[in-house]
Amino acid sequence: MAPRFSRPRLVDANDTQYRAFVHQIMIGKDNQRPMRPPRARELFGAEAESALRDWLAQRLTLSERRIVEYFEHRGRSAIKKYRELDAVVIPDQKSIQIFEIKASQKATSVRRAAQQLRDTRTILSMLFFRVYTTILLVDTGIPDAAAVAELMAQEDAPSLPPPTLDEVLALLPQVQLVATLDERSADPNSVSLLRFSVDDIIALAGEEHLHLDWDAEEAEEEAELLAEEKPGFAYTTGETNSADDDDDNPLAAALRKAMGGKH
Repeated sequence: MAPRFSRPRLVDANDTQYRAFVHQIMIGKDNQRPMRPPRARELFGAEAESALRDWLAQRLTLSERRIVEYFEHRGRSAIKKYRELDAVVIPDQKSIQIFEIKASQKATSVRRAAQQLRDTRTILSMLFFRVYTTILLVDTGIPDAAAVAELMAQEDAPSLPPPTLDEVLALLPQVQLVATLDERSADPNSVSLLRFSVDDIIALAGEEHLHLDWDAEEAEEEAELLAEEKPGFAYTTGETNSADDDDDNPLAAALRKAMGGKH
């Protein structure tokens, strides 16, 4: 079977070809319909990513080369794509450490992050002998077993209970929960997972620098949707979000699609 990926390059944001690619994306965006402003939870995700990148930089030497250019093969065609990595450490010529940062209220975001890192490892293994991967998860409300039981006892409970983090990890034996950076696995085939709370991010960035008014904003949106509903009628476009979708900015989602699935 032909390889799915080929011809990778690891570059920084000033790379000429990458800048030309982003320029074309932005031109295309100008011709699209206006996107909704990002929600508070989405803004917090970007703020948490920045805070954790700064946190990593205090402990490790981060590389500016965190843009992966590669070709993805589909049948007889090959498409050039780019993947922006959240944080990269290159300790020597033969190894690289990749960090994927997720802020989510869904345990399934870990599964998505693990898949992204698996593809990234496959691509970068053409350049480095050892590729180590780590997920930094900011838990913004992933339910535990007690919360799920309470939710399912309600009259308007969902048809399926949301999975807990323990349930997701039980299905991902390659993902290992660790407490510190020093506890990360030395096995390149394993994915280490560090879990952070919202309070941890507040301690790092300061409450005044974060968008934390999610509940009020989401309650307001829910009230607006209820006010727009007409009794006796229901309408759907048939377009629903995947269970693995995170709390993403719409522009980021568009760029992610063009860049080959990166967050």
